[in-house]
Amino acid sequence: MTPKARKNKRLVGLFLLGSVLFNYPLLSLFNLKTSIFGVPLLIFYIFAGWVVLILLAAMATRTREQPPPKPIDKTGP
Repeated sequence: MTPKARKNKRLVGLFLLGSVLFNYPLLSLFNLKTSIFGVPLLIFYIFAGWVVLILLAAMATRTREQPPPKPIDKTGP
């Protein structure tokens, strides 16, 4: 699998994760009258999920620098 194909699969998976995180069933679980640090739980969940998705997208799109290939010694043993 090429690095580009691997990156595309990771980004599609990230999109699907975001679709699940910000869809009705999970959002309704966090729609409570509870607050964290003075912020309603639903708003905290949305922003925390948003930050997690941004960090995962940054990790998925990061490319590793490959060391330059070593020259082949053709002089023999």
